[in-house]
Amino acid sequence: MDFVNVSTLGLDSSPVADALAGLRANEARYFKNKYDHDFTVRPAGEAGEEIELVRRILHDERGIIISSPPLEAATCLVENIRWTFVFYESGLEVNVLYTLDGPALKRAVGFKLSEGMEVPNELGAFKFARQKSKLAGTIRGSFFVIKGEY
Repeated sequence: MDFVNVSTLGLDSSPVADALAGLRANEARYFKNKYDHDFTVRPAGEAGEEIELVRRILHDERGIIISSPPLEAATCLVENIRWTFVFYESGLEVNVLYTLDGPALKRAVGFKLSEGMEVPNELGAFKFARQKSKLAGTIRGSFFVIKGEY
């Protein structure tokens, strides 16, 4: 994923495609700078396993069903942490951080809302903090800790 020349390729059907592309590029920049890892997304039609994992965790942990169709997904394995991302047509990004083993397990689901999108009804119970990004504008984010095993 190129975070220098931000492209809406794969996200064109989103009403906030530019902001969602910026959010995706923001993730790519983070992984490159922090882990020297190339962030690679796949179209939803090729990423069923990632999308199903995120769907299952959201449903089992909090009874959340995302109504927007997924457009792309990505999985990164860095420093014994599996990160799974799903980018939705509405402008929502859901990411799952899941430490595979070790003494200090970190397991959480993060939500990021693209600039210009409303908070989806299914996430209305969450409080969102704001963060500024050169690539994505204002990102609103929230999270919850995963209690189960996935």
